[in-house]
Amino acid sequence: MTEVPGPAAAPTVAEDLLLLLFQPRSGTIAGEDTLSSVLAGGVLADLALGDHVRTTRSPGGNVRVEAVEERPPSDALLRPGWDYVAEKPRSVQSVLAAIGPSLREPLLEAVVARGDVRRERRKVLGLFGTTALVDGGTPRRAELVASVRAVLVDGEEPTARVAALAGLLAGSGTLPRLDREIPWTTPVIKRAQKLERGSWGAQAAGAAVARTVTATVVNSTTHALAAWSRS
Repeated sequence: MTEVPGPAAAPTVAEDLLLLLFQPRSGTIAGEDTLSSVLAGGVLADLALGDHVRTTRSPGGNVRVEAVEERPPSDALLRPGWDYVAEKPRSVQSVLAAIGPSLREPLLEAVVARGDVRRERRKVLGLFGTTALVDGGTPRRAELVASVRAVLVDGEEPTARVAALAGLLAGSGTLPRLDREIPWTTPVIKRAQKLERGSWGAQAAGAAVARTVTATVVNSTTHALAAWSRS
């Protein structure tokens, strides 16, 4: 008897971040210079939303992330990040630096496997083979853009997940690259800055503890990104 495969797991925040940063017109991914840290921030946001990690403060007031021992994630893309903080509480900056560099390829493979992006073989000058990234033709990216635009442009109350996506996009400095889809106006900038700071409003969907932890992670990630961009 042939087994019927179960439903695929929902995309992670980090996968959706990568898909949002994908530029269908050029086949490139925006913000490659900060991409590893942004994707790592997405992984931390996922771990926080799933109650897999909590945040604490060091004696000096810095945010630290620690694993919730009885709640390891089942997703293979999230487990290495959880394992890293399970060794001991870590600063957000340490987690970003440790897990970020290895995330781009497996996350891109996951997005390609879902069909949201395709790899297409092409020839340059009719001689040299190369691989280009092209839009996969699914509605996923358009849906994500619409959900972020509704919050930033229309002022809708965000879910914790969409707030994390928008906050990390804003913190990465790549939101202006989405100007064709999300106009980069003064009201949008102000709303984006609130999300970067973790100010999501009392009605953001999700358990209050998970929402607060996720907001703290996003805020700490954007601070780290800002510090690295100045260095």
